[in-house]
Amino acid sequence: MTATVITAVDARPFDAALHEPFGIAGGAADVARNALVTVELSDGTRGYGEAAPLPPYNGETQARTLDALALVAPIARGADARAWRELARAVGERIPHAGAARCALETAVLDALTRRAGMPLWALFGGAARALETDVTIPTGDVEHAAARAARWRELGFRSLKVKVGAAGADDAARVEAIARAAPGCALTLDANASMTADAALALLAALRTRGVSIALLEQPVAKDDLAGLRRVAAGGAPVAADESAVDARDVPRLGLTAPHVVNVKIMKAGVVAALDLAIAARAHGLGLMIGGMVETRLAMTTSACLAAGLGGFSYVDLDTPLFFVDEPFTGGFEQRGPRLDLAGVTAGHGVLPVGDLR
Repeated sequence: MTATVITAVDARPFDAALHEPFGIAGGAADVARNALVTVELSDGTRGYGEAAPLPPYNGETQARTLDALALVAPIARGADARAWRELARAVGERIPHAGAARCALETAVLDALTRRAGMPLWALFGGAARALETDVTIPTGDVEHAAARAARWRELGFRSLKVKVGAAGADDAARVEAIARAAPGCALTLDANASMTADAALALLAALRTRGVSIALLEQPVAKDDLAGLRRVAAGGAPVAADESAVDARDVPRLGLTAPHVVNVKIMKAGVVAALDLAIAARAHGLGLMIGGMVETRLAMTTSACLAAGLGGFSYVDLDTPLFFVDEPFTGGFEQRGPRLDLAGVTAGHGVLPVGDLR
């Protein structure tokens, strides 16, 4: 038997508590209810992948993710890990709307393959760089708490802040202004998670301009299918990033955007292979690149960091959620010092291993 044949696939749930609720416009989570996938090759090499479904983002849940993984485990068993694109295609056909499950399985396969080869995952993706600088997110909440968090993150060396906006009843203009005053010099990205109309997004930008607040990027201001609204905001306000509107490469031509606008690449949307193809399509259509994620541990975040650093050219990096966990059930991966994510110590695969009950 070829040493790279997948002989076993295991999927199990895990929950990881957060220091405080991670709120976006569609809701908040105080616990990440994720899943770990382990694949084993015929020579005994193991690889690990994480599924991080986020119900307020796209409705995916831990239970649905585990059901999807059970459906595709038989497809993976007996496949050759070296044919990872073909495996991703077959899995995608079987579970097209289970992005987190696809991500976990593909990550585990790529991790096993590159661990066996003694190759870091960032090298598989191109080896353009070995470090990134991330922003940090200020979730939805009240003005005072947001300002205090902004000041604290600035003290810790972060130069970019991502602010969740669009929650019902929130005074976003006052909140963003307070953040800007508390963290002078920090670049501000606003993320509405598809919660606004184009008129509301443009009104928020206008209100911030009158308050003297500059915005570096406005992420997904309108509903995912409101491409006309997205283009209106792009024409009349700050640079925009397409997130929910750009799940895979097929979505990019429909956006009708070019630089300075951006596509947010996330491995949880439709898997690692789809994220790689999305980034390539965005470049081909003259768009900038952002790397982001859901509420993920260092396992998925290191995988995304390897993709972004390996490909190069990502102007916006949003890989911060490991900072929000009380205790993570994983070790290894990138080394974080303030906003800097250093991949130099990752020498094979993504370098992350489970600990405790998941081991």
